[in-house]
Amino acid sequence: MKRLLAALFVLSPFAAPVATAESPVLVELFASQNCRACPSAHKTLKKVEEARDDVLILTWSVDYWDYLGKKDPMAMGESKERQRGYVDRFKLRGPYTPQTVYNGTEQCPGNKPGKVDSSISKAKQEPQKNVRLVRKSDDTIELSGTTTGLTDIWYVDYLDGDDNTTDMIHPVTRVTALGPWLGGRTQITLPPCQAHCAVIVQEAGFGTVFATLPLDAPEAR
Repeated sequence: MKRLLAALFVLSPFAAPVATAESPVLVELFASQNCRACPSAHKTLKKVEEARDDVLILTWSVDYWDYLGKKDPMAMGESKERQRGYVDRFKLRGPYTPQTVYNGTEQCPGNKPGKVDSSISKAKQEPQKNVRLVRKSDDTIELSGTTTGLTDIWYVDYLDGDDNTTDMIHPVTRVTALGPWLGGRTQITLPPCQAHCAVIVQEAGFGTVFATLPLDAPEAR
């Protein structure tokens, strides 16, 4: 996956102090239409979404179960790449579905409601990071704060509302790497949002998620 590098933004020469921002817990589900346990995970996460306003759920469709049935039309190579990163991070034997990941710090099967609730609680107990995302205009956000190492900025398009004709919660349709970030204050010009989007600031190598900002296209608001 190619990165869009520093041409998209300019870092200020100083790191300005910022207030701690409240970000939703990013819940990522890795699923496939040929996974027998995945419908249960979709139902579990739908109940979570209906009951809470402090999470953002994204579903990443993978294609490694395509040999069991029809080709999954929502599957993306980026989904498989992202899950492989989490396999390495959590030292798992291999990828599986339905896997859920919480702010990059917890993981569990997405069809186990008790484990899902516990993982959300653990993710929320993690110390808040000194990273802030603020929308400045329809196509511009401000990112500020501090980080101890290389950080990736991801821009994700997903389906919601009438646009989502699947049984999945917020299936991802496109992901763009906006470039690395090493702290400080910067304004980022975003690519056009198809309908519903989110900016994710994450430790490089699919590590801890420092901040998440859901966005809607102007016409979707």
